[in-house]
Amino acid sequence: MPHSLPFYLLLTLCVVLAAGLTVAALRRTNRQRLALRLLASWLAVVGLWLTAYPPTHLVAGTRQAAVLLTDNYSADTLQQLLRRLGPATHVWRYRPSVATDTPALSSLLALREQFPALRQLHVIGQGLPTADLPELGSLSLITHPAVAKAGFRAAQWNREVSLGQTVEVEGFFEHVLADKKTPTWVYLRAAGARRDSVRLTANQGAFHLHYQPRAAGRNVYELLARRDGQDVAREPVPVEVAPTRPLRVLMLASTPSFEFRFLKNHLAARQHSIALRTGLSRGLNQTEFLNQSPQDISRLTAPLLARYDVLMADAGSMSTLSGAEGLALQNSVRTTGLGFLLLADPAPLPRTSPARTDFAVMARPVSAAAPQPVRWPGSSGKLTTLVPAVLRSAPLLRPLITDAQEQPVVGASRLGAGTVVVSVLPATYSWALQNAAAAYEAYWSRLLTAAARPLASAARWQVLDAWPKTNTPLSLQLAANFPATQPQVVSPAQSAVRVALRQDTRLPEWSTAQYWPTRAGWHRVETAGQAPSWFYVYDAQSWQLPELASRQQAAAMQVSSAGAATAMAPTSTREAWPSGWFFLLFLVAAGTLWLEEKV
Repeated sequence: MPHSLPFYLLLTLCVVLAAGLTVAALRRTNRQRLALRLLASWLAVVGLWLTAYPPTHLVAGTRQAAVLLTDNYSADTLQQLLRRLGPATHVWRYRPSVATDTPALSSLLALREQFPALRQLHVIGQGLPTADLPELGSLSLITHPAVAKAGFRAAQWNREVSLGQTVEVEGFFEHVLADKKTPTWVYLRAAGARRDSVRLTANQGAFHLHYQPRAAGRNVYELLARRDGQDVAREPVPVEVAPTRPLRVLMLASTPSFEFRFLKNHLAARQHSIALRTGLSRGLNQTEFLNQSPQDISRLTAPLLARYDVLMADAGSMSTLSGAEGLALQNSVRTTGLGFLLLADPAPLPRTSPARTDFAVMARPVSAAAPQPVRWPGSSGKLTTLVPAVLRSAPLLRPLITDAQEQPVVGASRLGAGTVVVSVLPATYSWALQNAAAAYEAYWSRLLTAAARPLASAARWQVLDAWPKTNTPLSLQLAANFPATQPQVVSPAQSAVRVALRQDTRLPEWSTAQYWPTRAGWHRVETAGQAPSWFYVYDAQSWQLPELASRQQAAAMQVSSAGAATAMAPTSTREAWPSGWFFLLFLVAAGTLWLEEKV
């Protein structure tokens, strides 16, 4: 076979070197140890040549299959696989985070180009990232998953909440131990303390934890599993708590009541704009304005309602509205998105109430007037209040609060661009008097958030990867008009990297960008003229079980699309001897020549 130019250059150099050393040895006047000098000269030249072009020998192995090691691979699995395929089978480490003895591989495309005869790729460990699987092409993929271990197999939570709302974390924990007598506890740790816990009696099972943040900001909570007083698994839970949206609330009360009074003060203390109109007698009303300037609120008109996000009223005040006021309210809810919150009596809704036919109030007997427990997602389930009536379930009704029998006591229904919320709980102010201020805040935050006028659509960034990790490319999606300048991503180290957006041809308001994070933590996306957005990147050791499941699912789809892999018997192939041995021969021979000259 033809050889390259370096081959002939080195061959010429070795021949000239051997001839020169031989002539120099023969012309020496001192003929002692001539044979030793000639032997050392020739061995030095041979060692130099074989270092560059070592000889080969036959070993068991195949060039049609290779092994790729990923994180958490099993050495036993690797040894068994090499015994089956042969020790000469190529083995690489895929994108190692630290230097290893195994040759590193950073691109699957380069693998296919350098080894065109390759037909099978055995992947051991955590598996290949889903985004890299298309690079395999027609290459058959055979996976050897990492050894099962205890951990959180699945988890999900609301990663963005507003202050006053509850963070709910639910998922599934699994344990590989056969002993099921000792229970496992799962904790949610936040703000330096354990906030909620659940006991898993069978060592594994589903869990549901919740916590209500006390301050706005970006937090990294912790999901912790303990057994026998020892930590079994722990995972980060990043949550961004946004400040409470300042709402403009117009309140109409037919008579003075503690419910309106406590709620007015509660909302005003949180910087909401409040206008309250309270009926004192026929034709006589009292008005109060908090965090806003006074204005005429004696009649409901379209310009007045356009200044507010939510109209809250009781049944008595709704009954006194004129036809023109009721029509203005209906149109404002339906066309402009005004939210309407009604505190209903145990009777049919007033005729002027928007979406009146979507709600049916069923009064309870007077004998059932004792306080009863009410609950909503994330609540403690221990709150009690008077429940004089319930709402009849309907297809268009979305329950927000339920009683102990899972019957809705607060429900919501869409009406055009707005939302109507109806509550039959008349005395929630008692929670604020019973040292349950957090529950009181969570309750009204849930109701007002559901009813509030929707905000105008703003630019929104979203990470398309479920578990973004370091040293793995992730996809960012922007839902907005295509920006004039390239956005940039600022890492926790405050290093900024500009990303190139690609606009979706089918949905022009969507654009995607690729970003390769190198550090774990909160990252900030900055775009000109828009508020910054944040996302969290996990380190390589976090949330391995959910990522392993998603990678296995993607690998199974890759196998089904590429076809089932056929078993390959080991064959004999030629492998070069280690060149280090021949370089050592060159050093010994050259050293012998030097020493013989000095003696």
